Amino acid sequence: MTIKNSLFTTLLILVIISCKSGDDYEYTPIEFPTDDDPISTPTITDEELLDITQAETFKYFWDFAEENSGAARERYHPNDPNNSKNTVTTGGTGFGIMALIVGIERGFITRDQGLDRFSKILDFLEKADRFHGAWPHWLNGETAAVIPFSALDNGGDLVETAFLTQGLICLKEYLKNGTDTEKAIAAKADELWKGVEWNWYTKNENTLYWHWSPNNNFAINLELKGYNEVLITYVLAAASQNYSISKEVYTNGWASNGSITSTNTKYGFPLLAKHAGNQEYGGPLFWAHYSYLGLNPKGLSDEYLNYWNVNTNHAKVNYSYSVENPKQFKDYGKDCWGLTASYTRNSDGTIGYNAHSPSNDTGVISPTAAISSLPYTPTESLQALHYFYKNKDKLLGPAGFYDAFSPEYNYWVAEQYLAIDQGPIILMIENYRTGLLWELFMQNTDVKNGLDKLDFNYAN
Repeated sequence: MTIKNSLFTTLLILVIISCKSGDDYEYTPIEFPTDDDPISTPTITDEELLDITQAETFKYFWDFAEENSGAARERYHPNDPNNSKNTVTTGGTGFGIMALIVGIERGFITRDQGLDRFSKILDFLEKADRFHGAWPHWLNGETAAVIPFSALDNGGDLVETAFLTQGLICLKEYLKNGTDTEKAIAAKADELWKGVEWNWYTKNENTLYWHWSPNNNFAINLELKGYNEVLITYVLAAASQNYSISKEVYTNGWASNGSITSTNTKYGFPLLAKHAGNQEYGGPLFWAHYSYLGLNPKGLSDEYLNYWNVNTNHAKVNYSYSVENPKQFKDYGKDCWGLTASYTRNSDGTIGYNAHSPSNDTGVISPTAAISSLPYTPTESLQALHYFYKNKDKLLGPAGFYDAFSPEYNYWVAEQYLAIDQGPIILMIENYRTGLLWELFMQNTDVKNGLDKLDFNYAN
């Protein structure tokens, strides 16, 4: 017997009982749903889903942090927890510091718990290897010594240092007016970032370079030119009190003397910026996230670009590509989209890493892409988040949504995590909801001075 037939039988019995007992009862027929009517299912609200997503993602930086330093691990593999267990990522640690602030404000941890973790992280960063003030990409969580990222990259990484510094500045602003303990943590965070010798990384030229090594000097020779993820590096370099760069370094470096702009339009959205290597559709979506976790893109513009428009259009093009789905990958569409750098499925079925974008689409969706774009595309990002949650049995693990998946290949899932993908999820959700990190970073006096030096317009 079906549920609907059982319900009808029960009601009919009650009617008969009432009639037999002599009650003055007049039966009114009840219209029952037909077999074609959908059966209603419980739904989760947007706010509830955002709460869950932040709480679960926070675990990456709290439960699965590197145990000796308290800093963020480069990666966490639930099925192989000892994989790189002591490898600390400096940029991801900056994201983690900001995530801890969110965790306190959201009640995931107590303020005292947060203060203890902040102190542990800053003590580690204070003793860590630095190279003209810049931290390396990776550090050993047990020894605080550099772990080479590649054969030539065993020294300072200026971009990772900028991502870390973004977190240190937010921490300074968060605690600067607190208790004596909080003021001391704020002062240490401020001192640490002010030790970065940004101008050293110009090689006395009008540009910034990504790497320097005491063994290999500037051998990698990678110039920081936009448009990509490195805008925050120039802003902080200009903001430095003792090691600042000139506006000419910014103009020639990041902006390429104006050639950073683009006239290309895709799906009706002007790209505005010339995305390096991705000029037709725009690059991987982390370019719209990493520099803007603290640096507020709302109202942010220089003489070349309005960065809110750049990022919003970038996200909308990425979304529109998945809706068009020119390669006809399974499930791509309005609620399943998001291409960015993440773990990936290699052609032979093994796991690898790839900077996914519309021009480099292998059928792999990265949840961080759509979720972290929430400030730019709230409707589209929430649609995707509901899709991810609907498939939570496959996609939701011990530290939030897994890094990547592909319905095209029998719903392949990379059951692994990366700090630089989990961080933007919790932080950009918070910026969408309250603007917390944007407010903290943008109120910093040095940041304002740097933006002024580069002739930026920005919201106070």
